Amino acid sequence: MYRNKPRFDGNLYNQNIYCTQETPQENNNTLIYPDKMNYVVDVPINLAKSLEGKYFIGFADYLSFGEGTNTWARLYNPPDSGVNLHVTVWTVSDIASSYTAQIWFNTNAPGLVENSRNITPANTAMVPLPMPKIRLQYTNSTRGIPSGGVLAFLRRGQPGTTLVDDEQGKFIFPPGGSFTIFLSNPQTPSQFASASIAFGWWEEPR
Repeated sequence: MYRNKPRFDGNLYNQNIYCTQETPQENNNTLIYPDKMNYVVDVPINLAKSLEGKYFIGFADYLSFGEGTNTWARLYNPPDSGVNLHVTVWTVSDIASSYTAQIWFNTNAPGLVENSRNITPANTAMVPLPMPKIRLQYTNSTRGIPSGGVLAFLRRGQPGTTLVDDEQGKFIFPPGGSFTIFLSNPQTPSQFASASIAFGWWEEPR
């Protein structure tokens, strides 16, 4: 139907289309698209780090405390990691009693340390999958308290509520550093409790 395609001048919405009816058998596409589109977009930092294969998520579940004990989970940056840890988001959930969450920087956490295997890269389209340098560690039912480091801030939660903080990568820890969430229930210390703690973070080469 359309014999002559106009020259594309960069504007899809300002083209002059010249039509003839000399060859009605033709059925060419009347929409004109360039071979390539140039996009200008703002990419959120978390998406950018995921595209780079640097963003990871993980959790520690069934963390028991109460009855005079405490528990914690942390992101630990090993001394030989070669990366800086950027904490993006953390959550505390699944607690049936009132509780307090203390957030510690670079502290020595008490109790028997275990490594969580519940870690995955956020970008699962990469081949091979990126492997994290940061360790997600936790303990169960310890009677100790953190020593050294800095108690940066604390949050108090009510039964059945979830604490969520989006730090957007602003908490940064070098090799040997750590970001620890320490849980207790001082309001009901004789009551048993269980929690789940999750993290999102990215790793930046030094």
